[in-house]
Amino acid sequence: MGRAFDPGGMLHGGLFSSERRPHNILTNRSDFVIIQKNKQEPFRKADKGKSATPFRQIRSDNNSSICWPKSKYRVVGDIIRPVCFFLVLAVCVGAMIGCATTRHIPQNQNNLCRLFEEKDNWFKYADKAAKRWGIPIPVMMAIMHQESRFNPKAKPPRTTCLCFLPGPRPSSAYGFAQALDSTWERYQAATNNWGADRDDFADAVDFVGWYCYQTRIKCGVPANDAYGHYLAYHEGQTGFLRKTYRNKGWLLNVAGRVQRQSVTYTRQLATCEQKLRDAMKCFLWPF
Repeated sequence: MGRAFDPGGMLHGGLFSSERRPHNILTNRSDFVIIQKNKQEPFRKADKGKSATPFRQIRSDNNSSICWPKSKYRVVGDIIRPVCFFLVLAVCVGAMIGCATTRHIPQNQNNLCRLFEEKDNWFKYADKAAKRWGIPIPVMMAIMHQESRFNPKAKPPRTTCLCFLPGPRPSSAYGFAQALDSTWERYQAATNNWGADRDDFADAVDFVGWYCYQTRIKCGVPANDAYGHYLAYHEGQTGFLRKTYRNKGWLLNVAGRVQRQSVTYTRQLATCEQKLRDAMKCFLWPF
């Protein structure tokens, strides 16, 4: 028969003294394990001023059990190991997602002809948006180049808290066109395209064309005026009419870069547009 012992006796020298512990000790506390051993072994003494630590069971070669206190370092290790595992897993998954996103970003961003050769269907989608909204391809592409560098997962950088902790993002802008949630919902409602995604190039370039078309109607900005279109794109059409951009020198400089990029794209596209259209016809043959 097993004999139950009082755990309180451990703290008063009963079990932690130099006495031999009896065999077949049985306890009903979850902090301890059942001990079955044929011969008696001396037990470790508890340190002065410290309470007994939970036990763990170690199997020996003769299929017997020895009861030892569980080290506090092992307790900490049991907690840290799974935490470290999940941290490493999260880093690996993030790196894989980052690599996958990088593969979708075109390398030839400053040459429109090479960009359209690299991304086969982009010219078809940009040409479709240009015909639908009456906005030149170079204007739409220059705006998207400035907004996201053609990164489908682009987001504004996070703000910082206490100078080093990551804070919230300044806006909900996302995707190729960096469209806000509210503006994107307006586009979906206006075009009845509720399945449009901001990280899809076909939808994003159509959105830019739609927005520039609205700017042309509401603000009177010419279709090929990339400078004016970008100011309205950034400030909103209401802000553009109020001329909120006048005291923002940095924004005027950015709009100037967009205008220069549009001129460069226009010159480049003139050398390869016919070739791109011929390739598109061959792709559609015989339909």
